[in-house]
Amino acid sequence: MTGQDIVNNESNRVAFLGPYGTFCEEAALSQPDLSDKELIPYQSIAEVFAAVDSGKCSLGVVPLENTIEGSVALTLDMLVFDSEAMIQREIDHNISLCLAGKTGSDIGAVRTILSHPHALAQCRTYIDTQLPNARTKSSDSTASAAHNVAESNDLTSAAICPLEAAHKYELAILDTHIQDRDINQTRFVVIGNGIPSPTGNDKTSISVFQRANRPGSLLAILSEFATRGIDLTKLESRPTKEGLGQYCFLMDFVGHIANDDIADCLSHVRTEHADIKFLGSYPVAGDTGEFQSGNGKVWKDTDQWLADLQGKVEQS
Repeated sequence: MTGQDIVNNESNRVAFLGPYGTFCEEAALSQPDLSDKELIPYQSIAEVFAAVDSGKCSLGVVPLENTIEGSVALTLDMLVFDSEAMIQREIDHNISLCLAGKTGSDIGAVRTILSHPHALAQCRTYIDTQLPNARTKSSDSTASAAHNVAESNDLTSAAICPLEAAHKYELAILDTHIQDRDINQTRFVVIGNGIPSPTGNDKTSISVFQRANRPGSLLAILSEFATRGIDLTKLESRPTKEGLGQYCFLMDFVGHIANDDIADCLSHVRTEHADIKFLGSYPVAGDTGEFQSGNGKVWKDTDQWLADLQGKVEQS
C-alpha cells in the first residue's frame, strides 16, 4: 500500500519518507506511540508534507539535519515556505551506512553507486578512496536506492543504504560502516498540526524575515534574545527565493511559546524588527531533564514592579 491509496482513518496514520527500510522509518519505529500507528511510506519529503497538510495523515516524519552533512534544505524550505505543518518533536537517530549489491557483486567491480544525496555526502571520502572509478547517482532515499539495485540485473551497481534495507531487499553486503565519521546522527522531526504543551525541556523554531536590510538589523533582532537570557542553539540563513542576496534566518532557541519570556521576545521582534514564520515549540530530543531558559521570572517581576509604581501615581 502506498500513500496515494490512503483516504480514511487519518488520525492513526503517520507518513514517512519511504520506501520501507529507510532511516526515517527506523526513527518513527523508535517512538512507542508512533510505532503503534500505521506507517505510510511516501516517495519524497514534499509528499510527506502534502499528506499532513491534506489530512491524509495526522503526522509525518522527515529528516532535518545530519551531523556530517548539515541541514536538509528541502525540509527547511517546506517548513518555511510551502507548508503550514509545525514541528511536534525531534528524534535523534544513529546512522550507520553499508554498501550493498546484487548477489554475486564484487566491490572491485562497482561502477555506479546509488543513494540519497545526503548519504552520498556522508560517505564522500570512502567513495573517493575505495571506489574511485565509480560514479554516483542520486535517489529519493537510501531505501529506494537499495530497491532499485535489487530490481536491476546490474552487478556493477551498488547502493549506500541501511543494513535493514539491504536485508529487506535481499542484497549482498559488500562493506559496512562506510560513513566518513564515527559519529553520524540524523535529527528527524515529527510534523503535524498544533503546538504541543510545554514539558520544561523544550525548543522553539522560527524563521525571521527582516523588513529592512541595514547595518545592525540582525544584531537588533539577536539582542532581543540576549537581553532576556534566551539561549539560541541554531542560527542559519536560507534564500527567500525572491532575489539574489535576499535571505531569511532560521533560529532555534531554548524555551516554549507558552513561556512569558519567549512570548515577550517574539512579540518585540515581530513588532519592531521582522516578520516571523512560527515553525513550532516542541520537546527536545535526548536529555529529558528539565531546564529553564531566559529570565522569564525577572521580566514578570519587573512588569509587576512597574505596574505597582504606576499605580501609586497621583491622579491630577
